[in-house]
Amino acid sequence: MTYLDRLAELIRSCLPPSANPPADSDGLFRIYAVLLQAKGEQVTDEDVHNAWSAWMQSVDSTHDALVPFHSLAPETRAADAPYAEAIRSAARRADRHAD
Repeated sequence: MTYLDRLAELIRSCLPPSANPPADSDGLFRIYAVLLQAKGEQVTDEDVHNAWSAWMQSVDSTHDALVPFHSLAPETRAADAPYAEAIRSAARRADRHAD
């Protein structure tokens, strides 16, 4: 298990119970771990959507949500919020354990 896998698992653990991550999404959560490393608590819903889009291109390149964040319907944009919050929460936890 790499440091990115550990961060990915931390992010997963910070998701609310209502979140329903896609099946076989280990690669997606590794990308989220990179977002945590790069942006930490400053990560945005748009960042999450862009990361998801990069991952989704290899899963289903015809997915309807493979458009820029601002072009998404509000309810689709809202689906990114729990993941962004989980990344921010994981960043706070990781910072506390880094000392």
